[in-house]
Amino acid sequence: MDVSYIILLFLIGVIGSIISGMVGIGGSIIKYPMLLYIPALLGFVSFTAQEVSAINAVQVFFATLVGMFAFRKGGYINRALVITMGGAMIIGSFIGGYGSKFLENATINLVYAMIALIAAIMIFLPKKTNEEINFNEIVFNKTLAAAAAFVIGGFSGIVGAAGGFITIPVMLVLLKIPTRVAIASSFAITFISSIGSTAGKLLGGHMLLIPSLIMVIASLVATPLGVKISKKMKTKSLQWVLATLILATVVNIWWGILPF
Repeated sequence: MDVSYIILLFLIGVIGSIISGMVGIGGSIIKYPMLLYIPALLGFVSFTAQEVSAINAVQVFFATLVGMFAFRKGGYINRALVITMGGAMIIGSFIGGYGSKFLENATINLVYAMIALIAAIMIFLPKKTNEEINFNEIVFNKTLAAAAAFVIGGFSGIVGAAGGFITIPVMLVLLKIPTRVAIASSFAITFISSIGSTAGKLLGGHMLLIPSLIMVIASLVATPLGVKISKKMKTKSLQWVLATLILATVVNIWWGILPF
């Protein structure tokens, strides 16, 4: 593999991992379109949607693992939320990750565009979350949380995204979880989910070793930096960063899908 290509992939991984550390989304919402479009735009060999989703699955596994440990010290991770949603998501993500082998590249892109659009709509819905609540006093609907997580896991497993970018809007809007708890818990939930989606991708036979390793190294280097930035930012600023990223990705993906 060309050195310049390795550097490009590493930079994509670093940018996505810093952002994932800031807003708890695993980085896939950024890296999916970047890996899909940037190499081809610069004259390198392009990845297929199947390959990008497999690379993302491995990268998200390590990015969320690093982010989870970085956030653990702050006491923001809600164990009950992680167990409820993580358990349901790992089942759904394995089904989606393995089932993606039977789908066309265009279908995978469409699934990604749909869940990104739903996330964008949800992030702009009004929220009645009490940001000042004691984190040990958080109560949520476990049935709703598990059902939503299973569905998210299935669709995100298809694109190798682990679902962080839609899990957070679901926690904020439907479950009324405080922003910092949602972001921190999302790392643990998406880490569990990524186990299922990565296993599914491996069994599906679409894994690319070298690009995946480059993304993993970038995640280990850059995700802790993103977490440090996140802890210093105001809650409203984090919400706007997340909303802007999701909206930009939605526009980009749908621009490539719709016939103009």
